[in-house]
Amino acid sequence: MTDDTTTTQLEHDATADESAVVDATFDLTENGEGEDEEVDRPWLRPGKWYVVHSQSGYEKKVDANLRARIASYNLTDRIYEIVIPMEDVVEFKQGRKQTVQKKVFPGYLLVRCEMDDETWFCIRNTPGVTGFVGQSQKGKTPAPLSRKEVATFLSAKGDGKEAPKRKAPKLDYEVGEGVRVKEGPFADFSGQVAEINADHMKLKVLVNIFGRETLVEMDFSQVAKL
Repeated sequence: MTDDTTTTQLEHDATADESAVVDATFDLTENGEGEDEEVDRPWLRPGKWYVVHSQSGYEKKVDANLRARIASYNLTDRIYEIVIPMEDVVEFKQGRKQTVQKKVFPGYLLVRCEMDDETWFCIRNTPGVTGFVGQSQKGKTPAPLSRKEVATFLSAKGDGKEAPKRKAPKLDYEVGEGVRVKEGPFADFSGQVAEINADHMKLKVLVNIFGRETLVEMDFSQVAKL
């Protein structure tokens, strides 16, 4: 058998193996297996995801302004979705446990769209928007989020359940000390301790998100010293 024939046969076998995997996955769905675990894959939706920066505390106002502009510019067919990433946080106030929603990335919104001159102009000139985060290699248009970033930043919302009890960490952090985030939406990020609340065992950590320093509140148990 010639080398060309061998190569062709190997390529054919590889294609057949890939098809078998796809068919097996399809069969699982058809048989009802995995139906209870329907997974949302936001990176597969039309368009690309971009990060828009606004003044912290004005995210909802920017969201409303942008939706109004999209409608007035007739760009609903190219600007599909606006998300303010939120997470469920369990807090204790006056001795009572309650679940509240907090912004994961204060001062940032995620926008899914087809990026062109019109959509860029519409978003960039929306009142409250201070700019896009990240630039493409050409430097003319913002760079979209990668699949991994979309998966990370859009899966931050919790389910309101209380986290499993952990051993109380040592209270030996200092302001200005470098730490690594061990869990949550910022897992594997590094940051610097800005504030310490020993009574509630919480830290405020400056984390570099999308190229900007952002103050994030975390439990002592969520970080480790560098």
